[in-house]
Amino acid sequence: IIEIEIQDRSTPVIDVVGIGGQGIEEMGFSFNDILGNLFPKKTKRRKLRIAEAREYLIREEQANLVDMDTIIRTAIEKTQNSGIIFLDEIDKIAGRETHGPDVSREGVQRDLLPIVEGTNVNTRYGMVNTEHILFIAAGAFHVSKPTDLIPELQGRFPIRVELDPLTKDDFKRILTEPKNSLIKQYQALLSTEGISLTFTEDAIDAIAEIAVLLNQNTENIGARRLHTIMEKLLEDISFEGAELAIKEQIVDKQFVERKLEMIVSNNRLSSYIL
Repeated sequence: IIEIEIQDRSTPVIDVVGIGGQGIEEMGFSFNDILGNLFPKKTKRRKLRIAEAREYLIREEQANLVDMDTIIRTAIEKTQNSGIIFLDEIDKIAGRETHGPDVSREGVQRDLLPIVEGTNVNTRYGMVNTEHILFIAAGAFHVSKPTDLIPELQGRFPIRVELDPLTKDDFKRILTEPKNSLIKQYQALLSTEGISLTFTEDAIDAIAEIAVLLNQNTENIGARRLHTIMEKLLEDISFEGAELAIKEQIVDKQFVERKLEMIVSNNRLSSYIL
């Protein structure tokens, strides 16, 4: 163990009263960045193992070799010339009326408009011009439609693409292919209780068919439907957990039909439960 001097990077705590109700996170800058160079750098002695001290000193030297000003300038330049901003759930700010909560929705649209058209935005790293940034917006538009947006904002999104509903094959891929798919999540969760959970191929087919059917007959919520189906399908196994006598649980087509058939056949019931 050796004793070395390390830099104390803590910044003095300063209480700032918000101006006009404005939050600190909305003020566009960081007090750490502003005050970091005003106060003398303090050091403190600390005892470390030789391997830990070597690693710390390497990190310190690497940090001294990095020119943050150049990195920030390059990042801003790349953002301005090849940046992409994705606006999800834009249908939530589309309104059909001109009174009530729809007035605030239109206000949000008008706040977004200059940014999409191209303007200088103040960020903690400096001004960013949005004129050449690509904006992509998406929304389900179950209640509203794209034409409910203000005309000026519609004109800034001239290319419109409508996505097809998820098919049975899509649901099967969602259930099995992702690294953290729902099936793998439930298998990992139940394994903590000592339960081995196995899904047969026909069970996955049945779950995918039910998801497609429910999205067609009730509200189409896409892949979110799988969450409610899996929760209902495995609720007994999840509830009993370690108390199950049979630790090897196999989910096949008959199991899926037995657990969900009555709910799926009743549209009113399935709209509340699934």
